[in-house]
Amino acid sequence: MQHDTQPEIIDTGNKVRRWIIYIAGIYILTLGLSLAIRAGIGISPQSSLTRTMTLVVPQLSQGNVNLILEVIMLVLTFLVRPRAFKAGYLLALVPALVLALLLDLNLSITGWIALRPYTANLALLFLADAMLAFGLFLMIRANLMLMPIDLFVNTIQQKTGRKWGNIKTVFDCTLLALSATIGLIFLGAPHFIREGTIINAILVGQYVKLYFYLHKRYTARKTLPTKS
Repeated sequence: MQHDTQPEIIDTGNKVRRWIIYIAGIYILTLGLSLAIRAGIGISPQSSLTRTMTLVVPQLSQGNVNLILEVIMLVLTFLVRPRAFKAGYLLALVPALVLALLLDLNLSITGWIALRPYTANLALLFLADAMLAFGLFLMIRANLMLMPIDLFVNTIQQKTGRKWGNIKTVFDCTLLALSATIGLIFLGAPHFIREGTIINAILVGQYVKLYFYLHKRYTARKTLPTKS
């Protein structure tokens, strides 16, 4: 979760309200992820890796693998810049655990979804990406805590001085390559990497931009002086 958005978008008010927004964002994000998986036409690089690992190690749930990945990213964050690592970063495992639990819950809730027409699956993916992006928007707006994966990307950015977006793209491509490689080695072919993966990569960012724009417009209207 990148915090380079406009200052007026970020909520700096009551912390209780921000935590409620943050947890709601995590829930909506995991529901979007679950629906994207149920669409069955490709998912995000991170989800494709974690989903592939549930096939390689069936004893692990999607949430389990996602939490393991977050822990690995936190360890890598420490290894990249040990002197800059703060003890407070360990608290990032709390929302990561919440995300893992909610992801498994929403995967269970959406388990009945099995759409047949391709257009229905495509529509479901568009809806899923919109929900995922809205959850992400709420988490960014709450401005509380980065997930370990985003902490790692931020740390790489601070270490190299490269643009955050470029580093995130390289990171996502690395996860995608890792997912495909594991699929080839253990399952005989890559799994969960399809046209939906490209759609997800394009749509989520655009949806987030749209939510920022709409929120900015809404806030501007509220602050306009009323005519007497």
